[in-house]
Amino acid sequence: MRRTFFGASLALLLAVTACSGPEPTAAGPTPAGPSTGPPSGSRQSAAEAEQTLASLRKVDDLPMWEMTFVGDYDPTVGTDAAPPSPFGCSLFAAWGDRSRPLFARNFDWTANPALVLRTDPPDGYATVSLVDMSYLGVGADPTGDRRLLDAPLLPFDGMNERGLAVGLAADDAATARPAAGRSTVGSVRILRLVLDQAATVDEAVAVFKRHNLDFEGGPPLHYLLADATGASAVVEFVDGAMRVGKGQGNWQVLTNVPVVGVPEERRRTDHRYGVLAAGLTKAGGVVDARAALELLNDVRQGHTRWSVTYGLRTGEVHLRTAMGTERQYRLPVTLP
Repeated sequence: MRRTFFGASLALLLAVTACSGPEPTAAGPTPAGPSTGPPSGSRQSAAEAEQTLASLRKVDDLPMWEMTFVGDYDPTVGTDAAPPSPFGCSLFAAWGDRSRPLFARNFDWTANPALVLRTDPPDGYATVSLVDMSYLGVGADPTGDRRLLDAPLLPFDGMNERGLAVGLAADDAATARPAAGRSTVGSVRILRLVLDQAATVDEAVAVFKRHNLDFEGGPPLHYLLADATGASAVVEFVDGAMRVGKGQGNWQVLTNVPVVGVPEERRRTDHRYGVLAAGLTKAGGVVDARAALELLNDVRQGHTRWSVTYGLRTGEVHLRTAMGTERQYRLPVTLP
């Protein structure tokens, strides 16, 4: 799977007008100074670590950075995010045009530095993902900070080279009960395991089923999955048990309210869910990246940090930051 897989181009557009919304009341981790100690999850050589850090560059004043991780990492150990509440997000998958299924999300959180991360581990799929760097303890200027070498462990959303995408959102009602014989991973770390190991929604669900999730220290979460075939699913934890709701029709939406087993009429009483559902219904689930970003803008909050779309068959990634900067990337997708 090792290959040169990522191209980027910058397109500067007009700033996005922010929608009003509640500001977070809880602060994230306090950024610390640069660390010179070894990263806990890295399996890199010294040369690979230096090459990784040398690839870091700032792309806007969010601040948003980009970095290419060179070499390997152990996704089961090391830093784990435990984001405190509130943690609002809006996500959807749309496959009205089966030739161009799309995954989209707003990440709504505090004003932390963020990172577009490229990875291509020798034993997993190449991916592009977005990371809130504050959970690494990294500040606004992370230049030379070796804690960046743990960035692969904390994707908040992303897509891999098979066209499988995943994102998370808070679900205050979720409770996870550990099952015997399963290893336990953090509620953000599970995204890395999914991106590295799963090519389809069914394979991603199987990754979830092999692990217990740890919600300690942060809000409980639920997850949206989608793949290049047009399949999607929501993974939730209800009364301690994992439940999966497969996508029906030509779209699926996730915000911060439970959806598995909940009637659609009740789901739409949530404002952001209702706006996205109405827009996707009107479009018949057929949206390109530009239309998807505009839908995300309709549910944008005052603390939306980024909006991103993932083309699950094209490999195209369109990113819009809170500063209004837009960037485009491409991750070549090998279709199943």
